[in-house]
Amino acid sequence: MFHRTMTAALLLFAPAAAMAAPEGEKASPIPAINEGLMSSIVALTVFLVVLTVLSVAVWPKIAKGLKEREQKILTEIKAAEMARQQANMALQNYEKSLAEARAEAQRMLEQARAQQQAQAAEIKAKADAELVAMKDKAMRDIDAAKKQALADIYGEAANLATMVAGKILKREVNSGDQQRLVQDALVEMKTVTARA
Repeated sequence: MFHRTMTAALLLFAPAAAMAAPEGEKASPIPAINEGLMSSIVALTVFLVVLTVLSVAVWPKIAKGLKEREQKILTEIKAAEMARQQANMALQNYEKSLAEARAEAQRMLEQARAQQQAQAAEIKAKADAELVAMKDKAMRDIDAAKKQALADIYGEAANLATMVAGKILKREVNSGDQQRLVQDALVEMKTVTARA
């Protein structure tokens, strides 16, 4: 029995060309229906078994792996989108802060310019006031010195006039004469200085 089974199996799997055609018949390149029927049934059975094993054991694992990969890619895309949005928000905040800092710096510069102009105006006003005060003091000092010089000149002129008059009159001029001469000299000097 084992022998018959082996022979049948060998005949099943033996190629059609290796099988000898009965004597007197010519071998055909196309196998007859009964020659390839058994191998076709075995091939179909093996295909169905492999298909069943693959669909039950392998395909669910492949589908699960593909689904997990799809979920991972979607998660990474969402994370990248969130990171992009956060980066955009950070950029907008940075630009806003930069604009505020520029505005603050501009305001501070304008404030510093205003303070500088105010200080310059104050310093100029003080300098002008000091200049006017110095000019007034100088004018008063000049007037005082002029009056003192005139008084000195009047005194000297009176002394000289008294001396000259004493020499001319060859007598000593008393204090009344001297007073009168001084008064006359002063009146004359005032007239001369008023003309000048």
